[in-house]
Amino acid sequence: MFFKDFPDLKQRLTVAATAVVATVLFSCKDELPVTDPIDATKVPTHIVLEMSLEQSVAGKTKMRVYAPVMNNFTKAKPPYESFPKGINVKAFTPEGLLETEITANNAIHMKSPEKEQWEAYGDVVINNYIKGQTIETDTIYWDKSNKKIFTHRYVKIKDPLGFIQGYGMESDELARNAIILRPFDAYGIIKRDSTEVIYIDTVNFIGPVLKKK
Repeated sequence: MFFKDFPDLKQRLTVAATAVVATVLFSCKDELPVTDPIDATKVPTHIVLEMSLEQSVAGKTKMRVYAPVMNNFTKAKPPYESFPKGINVKAFTPEGLLETEITANNAIHMKSPEKEQWEAYGDVVINNYIKGQTIETDTIYWDKSNKKIFTHRYVKIKDPLGFIQGYGMESDELARNAIILRPFDAYGIIKRDSTEVIYIDTVNFIGPVLKKK
């Protein structure tokens, strides 16, 4: 046969073929993209769309939470949920009236055996419909364990009696007694008539406006 007649040629071809295969393998290895290892703590284990949650006490709604997207990070320490598409929280009185509503562009919820806290960011608006008060800021923290909300950022508060702004705010979780810690450039509204109606809760109110006699 051919290779019997030329034994040296067979050996040279075998060596050459081995070299070609090795070159191809090393070339492919060099062309493979190098990727960083995946951090499981930064990848959501669950994604919930159109998330809606309702908390009730004695058959009456106490709180409603809605978010277009909820990401659940169970591998993080501590575990948390993020709401990258915004969030809406409504709180009701024991009588069933809508008292407080919080909206924000982004939010995070963290819960541990020691503490439960919400953080909301971006165009945060807190409305207390019973008081007719609106609080605006870019960041708010809700310490649910201690039932209070607070921020260290710039805050505006508007209500039927005036306007106040400043830095830092503290209140109970229903925004009934909000206080700005470092106020500036505030003004009030002078009540001109004892029969004048300063504010009407249009969210919960049903019926004609009653004036003082």
